[in-house]
Amino acid sequence: QVQLVESGGGLVQAGGSLRLSCAASGSIFSIIAMGWYRQVPGKQREWVATITRVGSTTYADSVKGRFTVSRDNAKTYLQLNSLKPEDTAVYYCDAQSPARHYWGQGTQVTVSS
Repeated sequence: QVQLVESGGGLVQAGGSLRLSCAASGSIFSIIAMGWYRQVPGKQREWVATITRVGSTTYADSVKGRFTVSRDNAKTYLQLNSLKPEDTAVYYCDAQSPARHYWGQGTQVTVSS
């Protein structure tokens, strides 16, 4: 089992920045990649970024050049720069193991115009 706890969300003006954190605990040796997703009420959860165990990163086109995913031992970060109102969502951390995905509880990011 893997437990994930996100933090760092909040209210920010358009153009501002936030740094989200995801702390993993439990069977972290089984994690092969960490991802970030976001969800707006009434819409499907949207993939944002992924970082693999060896540090390879990929990003959704909508955030490429503005968001950066990184890792430091059992913590994964998502740096959000040049935020836009359309980035407003609940952001979820995802841990991928060979058997399943694990999800955190989410952290709200609200970008005001």
